[in-house]
Amino acid sequence: MKIQNFKTTVNPFSGNSLVNHHFNKSGMSQLIDNELGVRVKYIGYQYSEIFRNLTNVFLSGGDAIEDINTHFGEHLKSIPENNVPSADTVLRAFKELTTENTVYTSDSGLSYNFNINNKLNRLNIKSLKLTKQLKAGGCYDFDYDNQINANNKWDAKKTYKKTKGYFPGIATIGNNIVGVENRDGNANVKFKQEDTLERFYSQLESESISVNRSRMDAGSYSKNIIDVVDKYSKLFYIRANKSADMFNQINNITDWKTVEINFKNYEVASMPFAQFYKDRNYRLVIMRENSSDNQLDMFTQDTYTYRSILTNDHQSTEKEVIEYYNARGTSEKIFDEMNNDFGWKHLPFSFLNENNSFMIITAMIKNFYNYFVSLVAGKFEGITKTTRLKRFVFRFITVAGRWGYQGRQWVLKLFTDKPYYQLI
Repeated sequence: MKIQNFKTTVNPFSGNSLVNHHFNKSGMSQLIDNELGVRVKYIGYQYSEIFRNLTNVFLSGGDAIEDINTHFGEHLKSIPENNVPSADTVLRAFKELTTENTVYTSDSGLSYNFNINNKLNRLNIKSLKLTKQLKAGGCYDFDYDNQINANNKWDAKKTYKKTKGYFPGIATIGNNIVGVENRDGNANVKFKQEDTLERFYSQLESESISVNRSRMDAGSYSKNIIDVVDKYSKLFYIRANKSADMFNQINNITDWKTVEINFKNYEVASMPFAQFYKDRNYRLVIMRENSSDNQLDMFTQDTYTYRSILTNDHQSTEKEVIEYYNARGTSEKIFDEMNNDFGWKHLPFSFLNENNSFMIITAMIKNFYNYFVSLVAGKFEGITKTTRLKRFVFRFITVAGRWGYQGRQWVLKLFTDKPYYQLI
């Protein structure tokens, strides 16, 4: 075997040229600079250039801002008129977009840091409207959850899972993130959650986007939180916490029905909900199954395992309510994608507020990926709208190509028979 080295400008990640083409064509670059303003001229890089190049890094399989220096910078510079910043420039720009923390004090006198960045969250929603992933006048299903981000940053606090980190609140619509608000890792999940939700709902409403159904786990089971959710949602579904009062009512249920959910039989029933309210027509949907260990339940003194969902939906059957609530696993999948594909596992800063800026911006990049992969789906074999990033990198981004100037215009020559031309 013989090897010959040729000094050429062949770019092994030429799929990024198509990504950049649509980043600009969609209006993302203009939107970013219009919303965030022009950076000082002597700095040399605008926010749109920084966002676009970081998009290239993650959509090429990178997992940290430093990859722009160590792995992808030279390849990105081969794209005509692509102004490529250093990792230090990207970090400085993110710090410019950071807001000061808001400190809340609990009734017990403990203080917690929250980072509220309305400007970046609003830009994210505007970008989703720009790419028509959300539409003004649309009515969508909304999910909210708090996800532990384990890390050892300077201001990380011990979480309820005994690891250090942050405990951000994240709102999603479908497969897109529509709100991120970072908080101390030791903050109780219910603490000030109603304020976070009020901000997320209000930002959507200000962009003429309304909520059809809201879906949340037991971390949102609180009167103050339910009040906000009910205010902005046509329907809501919240996992209910166990209580003695609730099980006193459950013990009086006699009309249990058997239904099959995910190939397993459960007994289900409904009853009026009056734990927090006497004047609202809420419904508690209960499902139960025999526990595997035959242990007596401390509340009901029987061997069933109970789960319940609070809702204002009186039209759906118990099975329909339970199956809709169980489908919230889609939002939990997004956390896995953000951690493993879009950098949340490698937060670049030492402080909660700076990392919040990074998390919102990478959420925007993830949302743009959803938009772009939907353009590619159907044109490229093995790529669908739900394709994970790793497969996309191998099947689309990694293609050898070289830019040339001929006929007074730039021409991208790709060494492949795949139909990249269909994306122009």
